Amino acid sequence: MNNPAPLDLSEKGLLKGEVTTLNRRLFMKFTAFGDCADATAAAEALAKNDIVGALYVDANDPRGIGVIAVAEDPDFFVTTLRKVFNSEPFASYTHKPEFDMLGRTYSIGYEPDLVDTLFTKPTQKLSNKDAPWAVWYPLQRSKKFQTLPEEHQRRILAEHGTLAKRYGLGGHAADVRLACHGLDKNDNDFVVGLIGPKLHPLSAVVQEMRKTEQTAQYLDSLGPFFIGKAIWQSESVLS
Repeated sequence: MNNPAPLDLSEKGLLKGEVTTLNRRLFMKFTAFGDCADATAAAEALAKNDIVGALYVDANDPRGIGVIAVAEDPDFFVTTLRKVFNSEPFASYTHKPEFDMLGRTYSIGYEPDLVDTLFTKPTQKLSNKDAPWAVWYPLQRSKKFQTLPEEHQRRILAEHGTLAKRYGLGGHAADVRLACHGLDKNDNDFVVGLIGPKLHPLSAVVQEMRKTEQTAQYLDSLGPFFIGKAIWQSESVLS
């Protein structure tokens, strides 16, 4: 009886026709709180503890905030970040579990520079002071999508990729895309962060996305949506 081949869980890229691999990725966790009248103390606590990420004030809750925190080692979330959130001022806030999101950066197999894709670009987007507005949300893809022929899947994803490039080239919106398979309590598949200098283009992205084949036919759910503006962003760009 032949033994199965060892698992290769590394991220895959493609450089000059050759497959490249990298067994590293970033994890990102989004957490929202209420009952925060002044977010200054929260920003100071994040900076003091060298958290990589951003702090947003909630556009829909005058006492709400949201935190995106980033780490390569997921132990960070159950040690350092856990300690920060159980200490003041966060201990006095009200946790909003409906906005909990945890995901990981990933490759799709065609990226020429995996470090840039998995580390540099995502953290650059979070730290961009010229793009403080953000919309964060989870999405659940229809299970039927996985049964489609691979060529059809690529065509559907290319439609979304073209949409992202159009908004990105104009400086209107950048996206942070994270996989959350098995990491989400509601069985969502992805976490998406839309980031930009103004709020309206981020809304326009979602509006235009409704017309794509993936959203119209192969998504089971989107949201809930957290809409906020950054009042603190770490300086770190990871690699």
